[in-house]
Amino acid sequence: MSDRPDLRGLLQDELESWVAELGEMRYRGRQLARWVHGRGARDFQAMTDLPADLRRRLAETSRLTTLRVVRSTTSADGSTTKFLLACPDGSTVESVWMRYADGRRSACVSTQVGCAMACTFCATGLAGLGRNLTAGEITDQVHAMQHETGERVTHVVFMGMGEPLANLEATLRAVRLLNAPYGLGVGMRRITVSTVGLVPQILRLAELRVGFTLAVSLHAPDDELRQSLVPIAARYPLDELLRACTRYAQRTGRRVTFEYVLLEGVNDEVHHARRLGKLLRGLRAHVNLIPWNPVPGLPYRRPQPDRVRRFAAALREAGLPTTVRVERGADILAACGQLREAHTPGRTPRRVPASQAAAR
Repeated sequence: MSDRPDLRGLLQDELESWVAELGEMRYRGRQLARWVHGRGARDFQAMTDLPADLRRRLAETSRLTTLRVVRSTTSADGSTTKFLLACPDGSTVESVWMRYADGRRSACVSTQVGCAMACTFCATGLAGLGRNLTAGEITDQVHAMQHETGERVTHVVFMGMGEPLANLEATLRAVRLLNAPYGLGVGMRRITVSTVGLVPQILRLAELRVGFTLAVSLHAPDDELRQSLVPIAARYPLDELLRACTRYAQRTGRRVTFEYVLLEGVNDEVHHARRLGKLLRGLRAHVNLIPWNPVPGLPYRRPQPDRVRRFAAALREAGLPTTVRVERGADILAACGQLREAHTPGRTPRRVPASQAAAR
């Protein structure tokens, strides 16, 4: 990557300082912020209220991360479009744009090229980890999709490729940029960050008192089963993870969403639901059930609707608010757990030990 600063990843005060170094008044930095983060400008020449000389010097001294759309595919019902996006170095990631009848437009963004977590039911981990994305590469996924669709985002979910909390600094910076009033102004309650359960990072989020929704991938009511599905669970047992989630809820005042992928005959029996109800009792929580979306080559089955209903009913009987996710884009492999087309030039994607990946 270039040594020139990427303006797509800079906050407004940093942009003000940058233009001041170029001999300009600081208010030019505020104008620049609106172009970069509010309008998602694709190049410096589009910033027509900036002097031509400043635009020229910006192009010479800095860069503006702009992802290129390699391919887009829309589901048969028109509700979902999956994008393959190329970063400036040629790395590719997948992002998803979802449309709802009530007018919501949700962007599902990636935080890494591939993923090191190696969850056994997820397509993304099959390729291993390429590299972390920068904050600018994360936010520009939203801008690129807005430009392609002509629609404005209302919600952002960090549930694409990669483990967001293993790339924590870039993720937090991207959240700030997407939330900023000079940016897209997406409210914190409309931003969701997902994690497999990296305890130190969850505790840090608790101390920062971030306002977004935290979604924790649980997938099992006991350590033995969870470790067989989510390798990182061997490092962070359930009791430790739930203590961190309790701390997060206490410090932020937000309930935690627990995501649970249902795998037929593996973790979807009623007794699993009852044990899960006991496990989460007393925690400010919401459970989001996700019937597994098929991934070619993986040995799981999607449970039948009656099994899903029984599981959900058992959780509700235990007093847990529970929803069953209505998946979108499964016909174009854009649903939860199906994103997998990632590439990093010059690097062989690899599976990094979970302990090493979590520390990055």
